[in-house]
Amino acid sequence: MGYGNYPELKDVKKILVIKLRHLGDVLLTSPIFTTLKRNFPNAKIHAYIYKEAFPMLDKHSCIDKIHVYDRGYKSKSLIKKLKYEFSLLRKIKKEKYDLVINLTEGDRGAIAASASRARIRVGIDPEKKGMHKKDKLYSHIVKNCSSPRHTVEKNLDALRRINLFPTSQDLDLEFVIDENAEKKVKDLLEKNGFLEKDYILFHPSSRWRFKCWPQKKFSKLAKELIDDGFKIIITGGKDTYEKEMADAIAKDVSSEKLLNLSGQTSLKELGALIKKSKAIVCVDSVSLHMASALKAKTVVLFGPTSDINWGPWKNPSAKVISSNMSCRPCFMDGCGGSKISECLLQIQTDVVKQNLYSLLEKK
Repeated sequence: MGYGNYPELKDVKKILVIKLRHLGDVLLTSPIFTTLKRNFPNAKIHAYIYKEAFPMLDKHSCIDKIHVYDRGYKSKSLIKKLKYEFSLLRKIKKEKYDLVINLTEGDRGAIAASASRARIRVGIDPEKKGMHKKDKLYSHIVKNCSSPRHTVEKNLDALRRINLFPTSQDLDLEFVIDENAEKKVKDLLEKNGFLEKDYILFHPSSRWRFKCWPQKKFSKLAKELIDDGFKIIITGGKDTYEKEMADAIAKDVSSEKLLNLSGQTSLKELGALIKKSKAIVCVDSVSLHMASALKAKTVVLFGPTSDINWGPWKNPSAKVISSNMSCRPCFMDGCGGSKISECLLQIQTDVVKQNLYSLLEKK
């Protein structure tokens, strides 16, 4: 293999990329598939992801097939769970992949890579975590970069490890909104007296509460924007907390110029709402990464998580707002594990509003 221990890739005809992680993490893998297709234009390229993340890669121009893992089986009986696990592994083995890339350190992805029997198996260095001798399941190990680095770049290191280097044309995120989602959102807007590009989208919540700006500050911002002549649409996930936060904002504002759609849209429909908005105001959540893919005007608030690792990607119309606290990013679930992040509490409404208006002035 010579310098770099690079594998011979000329006979690669079938590739599997594994990313068993949450929604945003999966979307941030999309440049991997673009880079692979450029290097292997005739190869079949597949993905293996959690079932709920399917919309993030659905209809990606460079993906031929998506395998999904249904985490609902974790609550089944041991026998049903094992039967399901082994059936997936048999399907992967049957595909006869030449190259498998596992983009996480977890055991399940490592087992799938090993079960594939692929000649080239690339995996992230588990650093002695998880299964014993997990690193031995791979032909090539990707070293973890200790310095701050965007997650997209970390994913692409798996390709760099085997001498596949992305070009600038490979780096954009790809999120495809289907016609049904476009039509449903168009009809929904018309039904409620909203038009394309006449509203600002709020996505105030995240599945992790400690990443959220206070609800009262979102309410204050919404009131001020409405007073300035704007309309607001609120979106969010189906979790109780996310819906309660959106409901509280809507109740505080109490205006026909605010439409609360939290918990009522699919991921594709959320994408369509982002695409049709004047701008989106959000926190570190999947909505941010969708906005990056769609090049939407974005104001995003960051607290304990790192905007270097998880911030806007290749989106010139995005602004990051954070407080100047020496401890951030601390990567903790709130100050001292309190679930409340003071670095987010310190961000003032006026600062968010000023940054939003600065974006809206850009043509």
